[in-house]
Formats: sequence, structure tokens, C-alpha cells
Amino acid sequence: MKDISSVVELKDLIVSTLENNKAENIAVINLKSKSDIADFMIIATGRSNKHVASVAELVMDQIKAVGCKYFVEGMSNSDWVLIDTLDVIVHIFSKEKRDLYSLEQIWQN
Repeated sequence: MKDISSVVELKDLIVSTLENNKAENIAVINLKSKSDIADFMIIATGRSNKHVASVAELVMDQIKAVGCKYFVEGMSNSDWVLIDTLDVIVHIFSKEKRDLYSLEQIWQN
């Protein structure tokens, strides 16, 4: 088990897992000055619902391997999977759902 001593290291682990597994258009939004819900929000796109589910599983495996707890929603449809570690919120979308909800526009302003 890796030792994750900071939220930044957890964020970096999640981003590298997304990158290594071909998630697309990865965006990291620093929420520290915008909200108390988390420190970071990570948004990524999968090429298909199967890819969204696969990438989400791999992210959850990495989070679990470092001893962090998380909550997950959306695995049944796999067009939008939310993984919430309380410090880092991860959204993995199909392209259509990401375009529809435009979370970057909401949180980056």
C-alpha cells in the first residue's frame, strides 16, 4: 500500500491513473477558495460507457490501495460516474453527458 500523506498526492494519483488509462480531456479544478465540498474536482471523459466504467474501476482500485475511503454513484449506467473521496471529487463522463452538464463552466468561474 502506498502512503498518501496529502490531498495533493491523492489528486495526483487519480490524475495519473486517468492519464495512464486513456481518459480524455482531464480537467483539475481547485475548489479550496470556491467551496467547502472538497479541495479538488477532477473531470474526465471516457470514449464509451464501457471505457467510463473501466476507468472508474481503476481509479477506485488505486484509491482503495492507498487506504482512502470513497463513495461512488453511476456505475449502473456508466455514462457519468461520480467518485467522492470527500477531499477529491472525480467525475468521469461520456462525451455527451460532459457536454450536457458543462461542470467546468460552473466551477471555473
